[in-house]
Amino acid sequence: MAQWKPDPTFYPSPLLAMQAPPEKIAYVVAFNPNSDGRPDALTVVDVAPGSPTYGQLVGRVDMPTAGDELHHFGWNACSSALCPYAPHPHIERRYLVVPGLRSSRIHIIDTKPDPRKPQIVRVIEPEEVFARTRYSRPHTTHCGPEGIYISALGSPEGEGPGGIFLLDHFSFDVLGRWEVDRGPQYLAYDFWWHLGHDTLISSEWGTPNMIENGLVPDLLLNSKYGHQLHFWDLRRRKHQQAVDLGPEHQLVLELRAAHDPTKAYGFVGVVVSLKDLSSSIWMWHRDNGSWKVRKVIEIPAEPADPSQLPPLLQGFKAVPPLVTDINLSLDDRFLTVSCWGTGETRNYDVSDPFNPRLVGSVHLGGIVRRTPHPKAPNVPVNGGPQMVEVSRDGKRVYTTNSLYRAWDEQFYPEGLRSWMVKYNAAPDGGLAIDPDFFLEFDGYRAHQVRLEGGDASSDSYCYP
Repeated sequence: MAQWKPDPTFYPSPLLAMQAPPEKIAYVVAFNPNSDGRPDALTVVDVAPGSPTYGQLVGRVDMPTAGDELHHFGWNACSSALCPYAPHPHIERRYLVVPGLRSSRIHIIDTKPDPRKPQIVRVIEPEEVFARTRYSRPHTTHCGPEGIYISALGSPEGEGPGGIFLLDHFSFDVLGRWEVDRGPQYLAYDFWWHLGHDTLISSEWGTPNMIENGLVPDLLLNSKYGHQLHFWDLRRRKHQQAVDLGPEHQLVLELRAAHDPTKAYGFVGVVVSLKDLSSSIWMWHRDNGSWKVRKVIEIPAEPADPSQLPPLLQGFKAVPPLVTDINLSLDDRFLTVSCWGTGETRNYDVSDPFNPRLVGSVHLGGIVRRTPHPKAPNVPVNGGPQMVEVSRDGKRVYTTNSLYRAWDEQFYPEGLRSWMVKYNAAPDGGLAIDPDFFLEFDGYRAHQVRLEGGDASSDSYCYP
């Protein structure tokens, strides 16, 4: 919906966005892992300290059909609408675009007039997505200057290639597949961009058939999951360069580009190394006209008693960190890293992106540690920090503990009891668990978090 003035939650630069008022609510998708016919839901969480319902669910909207497996989602519009070439500068950040990763159904949810009572205003059925794009399993949603970009893991038959398609800003009609020339790209997962450099970057997980029944050991050990980054000409929609991180580096997932549009670098998390079960963070950057990638962080696996490990890991006698999400603060200073396996959340000072420094660490849960939350210091915590979202001012970090239903069962076979927690971030990057915020999702599993008015991973900017 257009308006006369730009949306007040749009900011020309990331530094101005950091001055925005603190969020009061968070939107969190929660899926039903049971086959009992109950649909997934978009939930509303009160995150305003001092509120009588702080840290509690204050709203929800149930999906019309069971079995979606809600996963990642995003806004219809964001600060990129202020780019000088944006054809829709007066669109407003109002609708949440919520795909079902398993169903390929996309829900358009209106957060107005009451942000605590969102309403479904349109459902895009999977057949429309299939017919117009030949893609399925929509994953990542980003608002761009001229439309809504959504990545997809593969074809309707569950094979590749995966890729990106667009929705119209206003009608939410499926416009079609984005790529004009995909080159060698076959696997897909996340994507992000450098608007100031006309470059899109994409990463790799696996085709739907490779992931939907869980992590397949034979595929993993034979390096069949994603281990490349792809660089694209954003305007011309053409593949330019592929960079292979090496076949031992499996599952190249979350991308976090520098928010400053004059910079041309970013970070990507790699879930596991076949050599030693470590996780790693790599940095991409421009070098003499081409893109280079280098490992800048390595997080080792922790030795463990096999009897405390799930069957998948017993032969390795170690807990892998399993870095499954990362997030970059709007000032490009701190990179927050979630280690789903060991239960650790790490904060790195990446002011010098070539030489990150570990400045904060906190443990909660973990496959072996089961570190309790301060709210219940004697109760072992199940699961570990997985999705991570950072507030615009960088002072608050929110995490949830579900990765993907089939994979949850492999690494936490006793059943994942889902929660959402909050950390407070100090000016030097130190992290501390908020003792009053421990939200449990009864029977459901929480995944991605989006913050009211925007957060550190939902907007892109065209001014420094």
